[in-house]
Amino acid sequence: MLTKRRVLGAGAGVTAAVLVLVTGWQAGAAEEPAAAPDQGLYQVQGADTADARTDVTRTGVDVLGVRDGAMEVVASPSQASTLRAQGLTLSLAGDWAAMLDARGGGVSRASAADFPAGDEAYHTYDEMVAAVQAAASAHPDITAVSSVGTTYEGRDIPVIKISDNAATDEDEPEVLFTCNMHAREHLTLEMCLRIVDRFTSGYGSDAGVTANVDAKEIWVVPSQNPDGAEFDISGGEYAGWRKNRQPNDDGSVGTDINRNFSYKWGCCDGSSTSPSAEDYRGPAASSAPEVAAVQAFVNSRVIGGVQQIKGHIDFHTFSELVLWPFGHTYDTVTEGMTQAEYDRFQSIGQEMAASNGYTPDQSSGLYITDGDINDWMWGQHKVLSYCFEMYPSGGGIDGFYPPDEDIVPQTTRNDGAVDILLSNAT
Repeated sequence: MLTKRRVLGAGAGVTAAVLVLVTGWQAGAAEEPAAAPDQGLYQVQGADTADARTDVTRTGVDVLGVRDGAMEVVASPSQASTLRAQGLTLSLAGDWAAMLDARGGGVSRASAADFPAGDEAYHTYDEMVAAVQAAASAHPDITAVSSVGTTYEGRDIPVIKISDNAATDEDEPEVLFTCNMHAREHLTLEMCLRIVDRFTSGYGSDAGVTANVDAKEIWVVPSQNPDGAEFDISGGEYAGWRKNRQPNDDGSVGTDINRNFSYKWGCCDGSSTSPSAEDYRGPAASSAPEVAAVQAFVNSRVIGGVQQIKGHIDFHTFSELVLWPFGHTYDTVTEGMTQAEYDRFQSIGQEMAASNGYTPDQSSGLYITDGDINDWMWGQHKVLSYCFEMYPSGGGIDGFYPPDEDIVPQTTRNDGAVDILLSNAT
């Protein structure tokens, strides 16, 4: 899910999109130099409707947000030319690679064992695995650690089950929390670790936590894209990386995992066929091993013909949004979604948003997407599935890389929303 914040009008449709970003550009930015950077940060004016924003995403650019009627995107020179050919006005704000270098401190190491200086409280892959194992070791009666599969580069994708009788597959509603689908969204991994810590260390002392663990089977997948996440911090600098690390036939690398799920894959021009695009859907549905693994795990929770998982949140950054299906259509009532089902999604989504201060809406209110996990979870399995776009509400590069001092307040901020989903997962 790309990261935008919408401001809604009185009707059901999108009338405007506003996202305050701190990226260094101002209205009337300087004229673009003759030699544009390979990845330029551009201010785009003229995409004033939802359809127009969707057309921008279909060029394969990396859309960061919208402010005062102007979109902000990362684009190659050829993509910038395509946007200009569509009648849009572009002005160059900066060199994306140079901005990433500055955010990482400008210090490169041959091999990075940690995040750039100042952000060490974020968990690397190895630290995440150790944290999950530590929680399981400290609370063996209510936890069980297993794997949903392996990544393209061979990393394990751990999943931890939390329940009062974790070793037994009980007849209880199950809830799934997934994080770190997009590599650069590291705050989401911390969100899943917060859920693990809260529902293990709080068991027996916190009445609400204890009741949920006793009545539910909670599954947590802290990182769905560890290959990409590790690459994003390799060398001691941030890479701004989004996709997985699976090579493509044209020599580029990566599939957008959240455009590769098999429900309505590639149906609606909500993803790209260009391997170099940030929202590349992959050569076939579930061609990314990470997607195949997650789908297989969810499929395995169909017991006796009944899907045991009743609720799901997939955490992303940024924009502070609570989103629900469908993403592939602007329609609220459509194939696979009745009015009553939509109303339930909306009611619970609004309740969760009221608890954390996010903005609630249907996913397609941002722009059309297809092949995303939430559409698949609902369309394939009728799981009450939400996307949370976490803190901050805006910020450009800093939106993907908030300082580690924000981890605790911005993950605990979602405790109430998590509890709301658990209470409605029946």
